[in-house]
Amino acid sequence: MTTVAAAVADGWDSYGRIVATLIRVTGDWNLAEDCAQEALAAALERWPRDGVPANPGGWLMTVARNRAVDVLRRAAVEQTKLKEVAMLWEHDSREPAEIDDDRLRLIFTCCHPALALEARVALTLRTVAGVPTADIARAFLVAEPTMTRRITRAKSKIADARIPYRVPGGTALGERLPGVLAVLYLLFTRGYDADGEPAFAAEAIRLARLLATLMPAEPEVSALLALFLLQDSRRHARRDEHGDLVTLDRQDRSRWDHAEIAEGLTVLARTPVEGPYAVQAQIAASHANGTDWPSIAGWYDELARIQPSPIVELNRAVAHGYAYGPAAGLSLLAAARPGLAGYPAAIAVEADLTAKAGDRPRAAGLFRAAAAAAPSEVERRALLARAAEV
Repeated sequence: MTTVAAAVADGWDSYGRIVATLIRVTGDWNLAEDCAQEALAAALERWPRDGVPANPGGWLMTVARNRAVDVLRRAAVEQTKLKEVAMLWEHDSREPAEIDDDRLRLIFTCCHPALALEARVALTLRTVAGVPTADIARAFLVAEPTMTRRITRAKSKIADARIPYRVPGGTALGERLPGVLAVLYLLFTRGYDADGEPAFAAEAIRLARLLATLMPAEPEVSALLALFLLQDSRRHARRDEHGDLVTLDRQDRSRWDHAEIAEGLTVLARTPVEGPYAVQAQIAASHANGTDWPSIAGWYDELARIQPSPIVELNRAVAHGYAYGPAAGLSLLAAARPGLAGYPAAIAVEADLTAKAGDRPRAAGLFRAAAAAAPSEVERRALLARAAEV
């Protein structure tokens, strides 16, 4: 017997489908979200009393549809739109491909390049995933009314600019897909960082799974899913019993999620290495398989070739320092330093490599300097602990 709690949890998965369908039919983002939320609220009220329906997703669609019909009737909209909403079947008998198209349209519209990157992330969280605005605001360190205004402006820009509600085709798909993946990557990072919101990382994984299912022919989509799984597998080992950060080389690997590792490796095994996410997934896989530093250094060389950036060069310096000695890492770090000025992680890397090279007093000073510039308290404590240690 399906429990009410499990059915409601499944209902959150239906939320995105309901919103996507109602946006397609009505063209009204706020109406679609309001009706989906009211359907879920009705489920929380009625299912514990009346029991879980045989088709929870169909039940939610019916309630959302009926609410939309009521609103549109009162608004005296054109009869064509009203008729389309009214024809949404109670048990949602549309073909799965049509449902998938709606969800893809919604993801690509939320991630349109006309919107600022943070607005894309917030809109995706709110509209596709149904994350409460208050939670999104907390993750972005702004007040809830501020985040509400940002999301409202993003929706208004979509309407005012007549951004099409569709998945681009042909070459346009290849041009737009990296932007969609960048939104998911930032969403995952927001959840995986030292002071991140874990639920956001879980949501990024869920959306990456959805996108991989909807776009199986796109290797970078599968690569991103593999990367998320392999990175997330280390989550519970990244802090000690006091809540302090534990560096990768000191983590208890028995605390890694080996089911996630197995899934990530399986996804990666069938994914061609054609882009930056696949290369990063290979790096994560090398860590999962015992941290093969020469292999990781080689993958960072490849990543620097196809997607050069100061952060890639920083990580490349770390990999070479561990694979070929601290002098090799410090040399690469010196070459990359102009693009990393004032970046706390770069100072911390220099401190670590300097300690390995044997200059412990200088390393301690660098660790303290990195701590002073650290963006979070948990990182500051970890860096000061390293300073004391060396």
